[in-house]
Amino acid sequence: MHQRIGEGVVPGLTVAENLVFEELAQQRGNPFLNGRRVLARAREIQAALGLDWSDAVLKRDVTELGISDRQLLVLARALATRPRLLILDEPTSALSAAEAERLFALVERMRDDGIAVLYVSHRLGEIEALADRLVVLRDGRLTEDQARPFDWDAALRAMLAQAEEARTARPVREGEQGEAVLSAGRTALRRPDTLDLDLRAGEVTGVVGLLGAGKTELARGLFGAEPFRTGTLALDGRPYAPRRPADAIRAGIHLVPEDRHTDALVPGWSVARNISLPFLKSVSRAGLVSHSREDALGRATIDALGVVTRDEHSAVEDLSGGNQQKVVVGRWLAETPRVLVLDEPFRGVDIGARRDIGRRARALAAEGAAVLVLSADVDEVLEVADRVVVLAAGEVRLDAYGEDAQRDRVIQTIAVSV
Repeated sequence: MHQRIGEGVVPGLTVAENLVFEELAQQRGNPFLNGRRVLARAREIQAALGLDWSDAVLKRDVTELGISDRQLLVLARALATRPRLLILDEPTSALSAAEAERLFALVERMRDDGIAVLYVSHRLGEIEALADRLVVLRDGRLTEDQARPFDWDAALRAMLAQAEEARTARPVREGEQGEAVLSAGRTALRRPDTLDLDLRAGEVTGVVGLLGAGKTELARGLFGAEPFRTGTLALDGRPYAPRRPADAIRAGIHLVPEDRHTDALVPGWSVARNISLPFLKSVSRAGLVSHSREDALGRATIDALGVVTRDEHSAVEDLSGGNQQKVVVGRWLAETPRVLVLDEPFRGVDIGARRDIGRRARALAAEGAAVLVLSADVDEVLEVADRVVVLAAGEVRLDAYGEDAQRDRVIQTIAVSV
């Protein structure tokens, strides 16, 4: 199962046809599809993962599914083949905690049935919960190989050279809260519930919630990609009503989207060109892009975020997932934002990249900006945020700082909101 979910589905085919795609590709003889048989087999495959998509969903074009549902589809198809070796590359990157637990149970069952499983992940908690053996790769070399019980200090040293760098200290907020930079009032993410939320200067606000909580809707609404149906927005005390992303960018609102491959990166373009895309005026002369300015911006971003690449002219698709994410984050720091919104910024990145992105988010907040980090992973939010907000069904269920935002309380709030 590939890390890039978009490479595991076939646009133009239905969800059912994608579920049975490998079987269809192997068929010989009658080239015409039997719709009823495809649908019946798709129901069997999805049942193996405990999915309950209706026939109406199975008949939709696969592109109508969100990224999390596409990941579940690819998982279901892989498990349906009963493989001898199952390779899962970042399989939970778009899954909620409940969906991940379901996956773990299935993987353990397959292991008990004698199937070899290679599970690739940057999430150490998943390795601790699931793995019998731990192997660390760094820069293409095997640097650690352990059996249980795992020595995590040694593993982190093998991953990062310095174990302490992998453990970002929880921010401690002191003094007065900053002024509200961006305010959302009575904003509807999920009918009939509404949301009230202030994003404050000098502060990293972390929003955590399960799949369907409304995190991405909040991010896209603030950025003008999907304007809110109801409610009001205010930026620095003045009405703010973006109708499109260009309005948000002019106002200093920048978004790192959830799906970098679909919504952020342009394959075939260089690192420098991907970075300069939203700010072409700043690298242009008389309406023409200055390649020297564009290259200088690319080099500055590479240096600032530690992007591992040959140079600014490298094709962005040649970079690793973590370095691609750094390019996307760096793009939106190329011009200092008033508000930076990061939707699942740590998805599919290693600990080192997560640390670098978190450090830049906190540095931006220290300069007076408001930063919003949205994630389904509680630990990722706790690692970077001054303030923690729990979102469920489009409604704020917890809004807390410091000692009031301990991990157990956050998880308990999420659990009772399910």
